[in-house]
Amino acid sequence: MVEGRSQEWLAKNSKVSRHTISEICTGKRHPSVPTIKKIMSAIKRVNKNAKAEDFFDI
Repeated sequence: MVEGRSQEWLAKNSKVSRHTISEICTGKRHPSVPTIKKIMSAIKRVNKNAKAEDFFDI
């Protein structure tokens, strides 16, 4: 996760459901481009230099 942030924090701040976040983290689901954008928007609030490649196999 991001610098000690929880999946719940990420779900709330990205507007992506907690269930979807969990499935992405466990590899049960591959995120769509819009979902990656939402997640990265939340992550960039914590680390403006974060890149999608740091979190996703793209």
